[in-house]
Amino acid sequence: MIIFAGIFKFSYTKCSAFMNVLIIGSGGREHALCWLIKKSPYCSKIFTIPGNAGTASLGENIQLKVDDFKSIGQVIREKAIDFVIAGPEEPIVKGIEAYFSSTEYLKKVLLLAPSAEGAMLEGSKDYAKNFMERNSIPTASYRTFTKEDYQAACDYIGNHALPLVVKADGLAAGKGVTVASSYEEALSALYAIFINEKFGNAGNKVVIEQYLDGIELSVFILTDGENYILLPEAKDYKRVGEGDTGPNTGGMGSISPVFFADQAFMNKVRSKIIEPTLKGLQTDGIAYKGFIFFGLMNVKNEPYVIEYNVRLGDPETEAILPRIDEDFLLLMKQAAEGHLKQSEIKIKRESSATVMLVSGGYPEEYEKNKRITGLEMLEQVTPFIAGANANEKHLVTTGGRVIALNALGNDLNSALSKIYSEINKIKFDNMYYRKDIGQDVINLRE
Repeated sequence: MIIFAGIFKFSYTKCSAFMNVLIIGSGGREHALCWLIKKSPYCSKIFTIPGNAGTASLGENIQLKVDDFKSIGQVIREKAIDFVIAGPEEPIVKGIEAYFSSTEYLKKVLLLAPSAEGAMLEGSKDYAKNFMERNSIPTASYRTFTKEDYQAACDYIGNHALPLVVKADGLAAGKGVTVASSYEEALSALYAIFINEKFGNAGNKVVIEQYLDGIELSVFILTDGENYILLPEAKDYKRVGEGDTGPNTGGMGSISPVFFADQAFMNKVRSKIIEPTLKGLQTDGIAYKGFIFFGLMNVKNEPYVIEYNVRLGDPETEAILPRIDEDFLLLMKQAAEGHLKQSEIKIKRESSATVMLVSGGYPEEYEKNKRITGLEMLEQVTPFIAGANANEKHLVTTGGRVIALNALGNDLNSALSKIYSEINKIKFDNMYYRKDIGQDVINLRE
């Protein structure tokens, strides 16, 4: 991997020995976390399971599955890991926190991950909706149906005003949501989930909800279960096509800050959403140390929750972390220890933009192992690897989302201009990206 060290223009300042850190995950989010953690004076070594070419340039990758907790535990012991951060939702929902707390030699290892009970906020949309109802958290009206209720769900769609939102209940890699503008589209989405079993067990239930007409944004907090830090907000772009057309993806780009998330709006988010969520978790006796991602809709300056995630978003992470001007490793450590007392962190005033380069055909079928060139030519842009690894000679694609390109600028136009002026330096077969990331926000401001 040494041959790729020059590709990534990060700070390689030697860290004073304090903590060996393990990041679980393999995407752009995990690369961005490693990139920011590496800057901390409390960082000794970074390990990533399973990681990618980007994380390998900052530490050591270990090829294990993210839910192989027994093997992960052995690595923690062998590598003298002090602190573990769970990146994606899979190990969180599958109970990594319970495994650590029930395994003697792992009890003293710091872990930043909510409990499996807390992870149900993302693991089940029906559970999340019930949680919001009980705690008077604003969200869209809805009904939940099981496979046995298929005809009743069809009837409900037929008698409901359009547009409608049809959601697979469980984890579907960000692709289980359909915003249907016609009854045919809604019924087709329902058929795909229940009859074709497109999302497997994640589609055993379906949530059908009212469409909220507004502007989406993502809000993030880091919490010890009682105290929290509000991180920079972001707006992501889920659909594959320009103008927000085509199927949903894991994310085609993101921007931060979001101009309409002003102090008045964010005060509403705190009082109506963030604080009732934390109070609800405490009332239910649910341990929660980690991140909460609030997928929100701004409807006439009122915030509504579309969804919860129990980790940082991707590609939002690649837009918000470059704006954090503080020791993020130390803050995460304080949250994991249950001693997070700060309510604010220092954020750069610059605007941040991220554009995702994807494999042609994504989010459906796509080819892998395409050679990537040009990363070493980037001058004003930071690449975060999302789906690429190194073979003996080259960097090659391994996923649908391949590279997230991030830039900071005095304003959003400046940040985007840096990315789009350099994006064609990178090449791989059938590379695709959206050319309109952030343009809707720029148009709204104008």
